[in-house]
Amino acid sequence: MTKPSLPELLHAAVTAVGGTERPGQVTMAESVRDAIDDSSHLLVQAGTGTGKSLGYLVPALAHGERVVVATATLALQRQLVERDLPRTVDALHPLLRRRPEFAMLKGRSNYLCLHRLHEGVPQDEEEGLFDQFEAAAPTSKLGQDLLRLRDWSQDTETGDRDDLTPGVSDRAWAQISVSSRECLGATKCAYGAECFAEMARERAKLAEVVVTNHALLAIDAIEGAPVLPQHEVLIVDEAHELVSRVTGVATGELTPGQVNRAVRRAAKLVNEKAADQLQTAAEGFERLMELALPGRLEEIPEDLGYALMALRDAARTVISAIGATRDKSVQDEDAVRKQALASVESVHDVAERITNGSEWDVVWYERHDRFGASLRVAPMSVSGLLREKLFADRSVVLTSATLKLGGDFNGVGASLGLAPEGTEGDDLPKWKGVDVGSPFDYPRQGILYVAKHLSRPARDGDRVDMLDELTELIQAAGGRTLGLFSSMRAAQLAAEELRSRIPEFPILLQGEETLGELIKNFAADPKTCLFGTLSLWQGVDVPGPSCQLVVMDKIPFPRPDDPLMSARQKAVEEAGGNGFMAVAATHAALLMAQGAGRLVRASGDRGVVAVLDQRLATARYGSYLKASLPDFWYTTDRNQVRRSLAAIDAAAKVTEAAELAAEAGKAQAEAE
Repeated sequence: MTKPSLPELLHAAVTAVGGTERPGQVTMAESVRDAIDDSSHLLVQAGTGTGKSLGYLVPALAHGERVVVATATLALQRQLVERDLPRTVDALHPLLRRRPEFAMLKGRSNYLCLHRLHEGVPQDEEEGLFDQFEAAAPTSKLGQDLLRLRDWSQDTETGDRDDLTPGVSDRAWAQISVSSRECLGATKCAYGAECFAEMARERAKLAEVVVTNHALLAIDAIEGAPVLPQHEVLIVDEAHELVSRVTGVATGELTPGQVNRAVRRAAKLVNEKAADQLQTAAEGFERLMELALPGRLEEIPEDLGYALMALRDAARTVISAIGATRDKSVQDEDAVRKQALASVESVHDVAERITNGSEWDVVWYERHDRFGASLRVAPMSVSGLLREKLFADRSVVLTSATLKLGGDFNGVGASLGLAPEGTEGDDLPKWKGVDVGSPFDYPRQGILYVAKHLSRPARDGDRVDMLDELTELIQAAGGRTLGLFSSMRAAQLAAEELRSRIPEFPILLQGEETLGELIKNFAADPKTCLFGTLSLWQGVDVPGPSCQLVVMDKIPFPRPDDPLMSARQKAVEEAGGNGFMAVAATHAALLMAQGAGRLVRASGDRGVVAVLDQRLATARYGSYLKASLPDFWYTTDRNQVRRSLAAIDAAAKVTEAAELAAEAGKAQAEAE
């Protein structure tokens, strides 16, 4: 029997999910197949509505070797495992004459730990463990969550936190989960044979497609101990998020609370001298942190250097002492010991990293109103790490709706450790970029409006003219507005002001409800507006008339006092490059492209993206930012935009009235 062609396979898969084939999807599938076949790498930009999941799943399944798919969001992981993969596998089975298995794999702390559930949590202040179910009042929110978790543990087949609905608080989940460092290991644990995390790993070893997240992919690359099974193809979806997720995994933190917790956990397991040494080092560190001022530490101050060396040395002594002693009077000693070791090792590793002082690390103090001061360390860049760890020994496909910034892929490529496209060299990963476009007609479906007449935004300054403009735009649109703000303070001020100015249009504000609840309420009522910050720029999918105006209050450059971003910018400048364009403008372009992508989510959508920052029209970098956005019809004419919004609103109201009339007619017919 002849091998089925890629177009045949794609057609079968698209039909199975009830979709329609699109030229961009076909181009993407062919490009993915070619990259896999010649073991090269591919960056593919696929606009909203392309059907990119099938664009990479079909050629990957046809190839027949193991593939890992890493995504940034839980929503996409769920979509792949619960919808796209089952239907695609069913559709391709008769053609491929095999049924590829698939599995989901996450970090250990995402799975319920049976040892913690049954034996309790090692207690910080006293010997032994405490029963978290006894300790929490059954009437408290924590107590109710824990009882529900205990019931759920009897029924769940996966132990995966994300399969629990509704979810529970982080505090409740922490009572019944462990990190990989705290885990006893399957061979030492009484519950090892039924461990959910181990079962997930076993399923992944047998699967042809393993779906995971960016964080686990980063841990697999950075920590040297492989978590993912061997694979020939890696597909990174939502790839615009990868650099920030890898940076997050590679970032270390020390806080007085964390150090004191390590002291308490270790105190009962080591001799008095070792415990006192760690206690003294912790007190010295805490005194220094009380005086810490936020900002980057270009050089480690002498007193901080001494405090960190004392912490490092004391932690090392305690780690040795924990390994050398046994105390049978401690209940479930192995679990207590493992948790203490995990805490002390974490303190040791960060203190040692900062003390060693790599020129590739950035160190800074942060101060949080609620949690106090912390000391943080992050890599200046993860590009070298990604080039070395990501692109070796496998074909890598990176895809997103936003990878092409300012007209080419080189900006995103550089952040991933790739030389400019087409550069030859023995040790350089070979890659190409492909933009397969979008099925949407952006110039006809959307308008990009820049409010050129507004005053230039000043940092944290009151922007009365911006609020006036925003009020008029919302009135013209009849509500239907997603407001994307560069800071939470700006979103809160705008929400407070507009709630009193235009009470007929309800304003939802991020943080006042869960994100899922906010988006559901926003989609349900066309007059409602939703205001928020970063996660809304890329987490909202509301097709239809509820979202016909997307407003950005200003260009989302990183804050000038962001230690990591400013350090990266300075490093580029010292190397002779343009730090502002390489770091700040690239960051802003990525967010603006994601934000503008919230407007058109379906072929019938119409609307306006309004940028209330004149710099997009007047500054030299404005053309770079505009080239990163969908190809909307562009204007700076405020009257034209108000007329367009009013017309879009009127058309939506006609459609809504017709739908209501049809529903009423249907209900009446059923009643008769």
